[in-house]
Amino acid sequence: MVCVGDTIEGGNDATAEREWRAVEQILAPYRRYPLYLAPGNHDIWSAVSERLFRKYAGRALHYSFDYGPAHFTILDNSRSEQFSAEELRFLERDLKAHGGQPVKFIVSHQPSWLIDAVFRNPNFAVHQLAKKYGVQYVIAGHVHQMLHVDLDGVTYLSMASSGGHLRASRRYEDGWFFGYALVKVSGKDVRIQIRELKAPHGQGRVTKVEDWGMSGLIHTGEKVSAAAR
Repeated sequence: MVCVGDTIEGGNDATAEREWRAVEQILAPYRRYPLYLAPGNHDIWSAVSERLFRKYAGRALHYSFDYGPAHFTILDNSRSEQFSAEELRFLERDLKAHGGQPVKFIVSHQPSWLIDAVFRNPNFAVHQLAKKYGVQYVIAGHVHQMLHVDLDGVTYLSMASSGGHLRASRRYEDGWFFGYALVKVSGKDVRIQIRELKAPHGQGRVTKVEDWGMSGLIHTGEKVSAAAR
């Protein structure tokens, strides 16, 4: 399981550890599944919260791992809307060291690439590194809206909310819903389902990444299937 950040509400050093302990209790039945958290702005905002993230997430602020043919690079932009020079250096070192993996994902909390990707500007650092080292997917959260942009063979995804409040129209068709992604990797083939939660938090609709665009759902309703009961 990979999370795009904001695991706790955060913002207060005095209550942060209590919130992490509550998360531990919620996740206790699922401990058999490895969990990889990206640090979000609600997770890290101070030296104390950084220490707690390291303790309870059990991860560095940036790190990477392999799962079968896939390589995941987790970046930290919890305290900045942009990737720091240090993060970009780590990203390049990591991608270069794992060049043999046929499928590569870059995951962070804030979609620092969003404006450039939407306006089809290829001249930003993450995109240049993604193209250089064969990254197929760049994924983030933070805005709570399901968006999809393809740029020069790289797929950029802003994920729907996994619990944070819905904004703007709150309409499913606009990308505002509670859900998660189910990813299947076979060799170089990647298939991603976007699964809305079932009632009472949603209607259990299932779509493909390709059904979404820069401003929400781009295919008509008949393209959306009901989740298996």
